[in-house]
Amino acid sequence: MIVLGINAYHGDSSACILLDGRLVAAAEEERFRRIKHWAGFPSEAIRYCLAAAGSDAGGVDCVAVNRDPSANLWRKIAFAATRFPSPSQVASRARNAARIGGIEEALKKEVPGPWRAQIRRVEHHRAHLASAFLVSPFERAAVVSVDGFGDFVSTMWGVGEGSRLRVLEEVHFPHSLGLFYLALTQHLGFPKYGDEYKVMGLAPYGRPSRTGELRRVLRLEPRGRFRLDLRYFLHHASGVSMVWENGEPSIGRAFSPELERLLGPARKPDEPIDERHKDLAASVQEAYEEAFFHVLRRAHERSCATDLALAGGCAMNSVANGKVYANTPFKRLYAQSAAGDAGGAIGAAFFAVNHDLGRPRAFVMDHAFWGPEFDEAEIAAEIAGVRDELREQGCTVTAMPDDASLCEAVAADIENGSVVGWFQGRMEWGPRALGNRSILGDPRRADMKDILNIKIKRRESFRPFAPSVLRERTAEWFETDDDVPFMLQVYQIREVKRALVPAVTHVNGSGRLQTVTAAQNPLYHRLISAFEAKTGVPMLLNTSFNENEPVVCRPREALDCFLRTRMDVLALGRRVIRREA
Repeated sequence: MIVLGINAYHGDSSACILLDGRLVAAAEEERFRRIKHWAGFPSEAIRYCLAAAGSDAGGVDCVAVNRDPSANLWRKIAFAATRFPSPSQVASRARNAARIGGIEEALKKEVPGPWRAQIRRVEHHRAHLASAFLVSPFERAAVVSVDGFGDFVSTMWGVGEGSRLRVLEEVHFPHSLGLFYLALTQHLGFPKYGDEYKVMGLAPYGRPSRTGELRRVLRLEPRGRFRLDLRYFLHHASGVSMVWENGEPSIGRAFSPELERLLGPARKPDEPIDERHKDLAASVQEAYEEAFFHVLRRAHERSCATDLALAGGCAMNSVANGKVYANTPFKRLYAQSAAGDAGGAIGAAFFAVNHDLGRPRAFVMDHAFWGPEFDEAEIAAEIAGVRDELREQGCTVTAMPDDASLCEAVAADIENGSVVGWFQGRMEWGPRALGNRSILGDPRRADMKDILNIKIKRRESFRPFAPSVLRERTAEWFETDDDVPFMLQVYQIREVKRALVPAVTHVNGSGRLQTVTAAQNPLYHRLISAFEAKTGVPMLLNTSFNENEPVVCRPREALDCFLRTRMDVLALGRRVIRREA
């Protein structure tokens, strides 16, 4: 049985494909279109998934979509009857619902073929819950989804057991932790879709001196509930403009003038960041965490489970995730690598197979490598296509005979201070580079952050870089010994080790780590091990292989990024390209 899962007409449009209940391929549309968070219909991702499964349109039995416009219909009607939303808001939501309702026509238009598949629409947050639990290693767990809004719900929690999900409670529009964080992110001068991670990175530089005021904006209620003071927001009344057309998504201003009267004037994107902004960022993170743990404790109380499967856009808040064990009774946490809306494609597909059809679970997502890969012949052809440009920039190309030689050579380059592009195997699923489409550096160098920002990334100086650490060495270097394969938790680096790895130690002593095992990624594990043999440090600085663009997908994009930046080395498969000094 072949099931295609899609997240369409929303930010982070994506697709995945399952064969007999097991994941075969998954990718975000942005990687093919080269536009960040691409919104629209994921036609290129669908084509890739079909090819990876060796199928065509006629071979697909079911198409599962992570939206159901009919869900919570009476709540929507009641809200419209009492709140009188603006005509533009109503029209916008109607257009989006019509697109979701027209998935079958879009499939036939965008990916021509003999489509005969049944269309299954899965409520947004149920798809999120499924995306976490049904691919987790847990037989029974509390399941929690927290994000902005989807199908009139912002937060949902319940219990997963075997192949079934049981929803216990939910929070409906207009109250949302994701909307709260979005509005404050905009107030802090970060207006682009997905900019919330910048607030998370800025927060450790400030003091949470404004949390008391934010508790007026976001109020906790009994039984895990919370409520926004709607005076400070616009989404419930005049609405917030959202553009989900074929391109980069955008969201209009979500906060009202009342929020500026409470917190002071909003920062403009081109204004400098001062202590006031840092303190507000710290306060936003603290207020969010209070509400987040409030929800989680209720989910534990209702489920009596010690394992937690977490999803939704807010599950990308790795700082809060790293504090779950200290602030709740949960003992184990799982969130898959595309925990946000892209992951809804996975959730819808597995919900259709496991929950709806009742088929036993047959898959655990323990790694993120579900995207395209390229063989050595394809890589060699791409290098040949830019040989003149490489020669003009003084580059040499060396073909390594085997993996051992490759890792030894690249580890030596990193030890000597080089910035290395590392392009190997299948592309990662989700926003994090996890060792197949990564830029790597020496974590021991205090100046490596500045070097990377000058040479390649050109991003805000307060944003940290992540450590990829050998799983078997994690307890020696971090205060929490845990599996973190998808870089979705932040833990404290042991105090005695921080001075040894300043490039990946954030200002508060933390690191957004990725643990690496030989089973999950043997080549990357081998590279880190080679670096440890040379330096005694079992980790590398890891950041995404891109320059203000989506993470590279194809060899040509890796070469283009290498040629237009000041990267020192590019390991493209077994071919190592070096800029000679």
